[in-house]
Amino acid sequence: MKYRLIAMLALLSSTMAWGQQYNMVFKLDGVTDSVMYIARHYADQLQMMDSARRGSDGSYRFAGKRQWTRGIYALVGEKRDKAIGDFAIDGSQQFTISSDSKLTPSTVTVKGSYANEQIFKYMANLQSAQKELEGIQARKKNPATKAAAEKEEETLNARMKEYTATALNPKKPVLFFDLVRMMDVDDVPEGVADKAYYYRTHYWDQVDLTDHSLVYTPHLFNKMNRFFFGMLYRADSDTIIKEVDRLMDRLHGDTLMMRYVLEYITPRYFRSTKNVGWDAVWCHIAERYYLAGRCPWASEGTIHNTRYNFERIRQSIIGAHGQELWMADTNQSENPEDWISSHRFPEKYVILWFWDPDCHHCQQYSAELKVLYDSLKTAPDRRFEVYAVGYESDVAKWKRYIREHQLPFVNVGGTFVNVDYQEAYNVHSAPTMIILNEKRDIIMNKLIPIKSILGFLDNYERLEAKRLERK
Repeated sequence: MKYRLIAMLALLSSTMAWGQQYNMVFKLDGVTDSVMYIARHYADQLQMMDSARRGSDGSYRFAGKRQWTRGIYALVGEKRDKAIGDFAIDGSQQFTISSDSKLTPSTVTVKGSYANEQIFKYMANLQSAQKELEGIQARKKNPATKAAAEKEEETLNARMKEYTATALNPKKPVLFFDLVRMMDVDDVPEGVADKAYYYRTHYWDQVDLTDHSLVYTPHLFNKMNRFFFGMLYRADSDTIIKEVDRLMDRLHGDTLMMRYVLEYITPRYFRSTKNVGWDAVWCHIAERYYLAGRCPWASEGTIHNTRYNFERIRQSIIGAHGQELWMADTNQSENPEDWISSHRFPEKYVILWFWDPDCHHCQQYSAELKVLYDSLKTAPDRRFEVYAVGYESDVAKWKRYIREHQLPFVNVGGTFVNVDYQEAYNVHSAPTMIILNEKRDIIMNKLIPIKSILGFLDNYERLEAKRLERK
């Protein structure tokens, strides 16, 4: 987690005259830090808002004149490396919170703040129920106590359901409980065939995205994280793109919320090495929002870098046409007429294999790829050719490795090439695998296990057959 101290002198000078008196005291057993901070949540960062020195009685008193924005804040120690815990500024700005050194809910006592009193009471009950549930689950593993434990679990669930229904609706409004309700999704109605689709498309229904205070709570960040990198983690790029646009449409041009959402999403889809299709998501976001002039907060440098990366990455996304490479083989002829094309093979598929003889993973994968290749060498239906590009400037070393390990691929490398293949296919490291179909369009741009290649091709052909049937 990153922390940054923000300059607020101008803001403080204006609020000192018009703000409300605040006096927030924290008494933490066992804490001896010389200074304590109050920080505001923003995405996965904490922005330092105020500080207080340890008093002679061991307490930390934050006092002055300011109208604090209603929200969830964090108490941070002098090292500023992590938050001790969260609390609310909601209603009263004059209160005292006493607890252990970690703001453990069951140890907290509150004076002067109805909101914090209700919040810590609620959290303490949830933690107690969780501890009780852990004991029940341990007993469920024992056949002798399993039946009784299952009944205990049913009773606990019913009790907590009744409790939360009451606790989340206190006598006075409490922002924290509004946030908890916002984070929930209504149960899927009976009769809905595609429950996953319903849940996905109604995920944001309870969230008031016009409320800018959400930006300064951990709840919105956590909900976005659960949505995009939990629920949609295995989704294809088209589905993710639709959900990005669906969420952005809900914002109705609200610049603050748009910036929050895009600055959260964009870097997480940039050059992901693990998830197939995520680079296509990034390209869509870059083109539709940043490069279309819909992000007025973005600097000229940001737009320039986005455009530069977009032009490079879009060439290698799934569905793009693979650029034809012409490269010299191990003979290293300088004559382009002797160079070999990456596209002109009778096989239906081409595996572009970028590898380095000094790379351990490259050696391992190349050996496995050789076994697969050799096993299909005499098969009448071998569907792919391997166009192996030596990712090594030492040509002699590259040629020696091929010879000693008898790599049977179409081996090309060196400096005799028609284009910069690193630019053409966005290759930044080895090993890198690109699979082209019969039209030489990219159908895979991630490294997959060698044992999965045939299964991937089978699945691709099934999906293509279904797609053609729908036309």
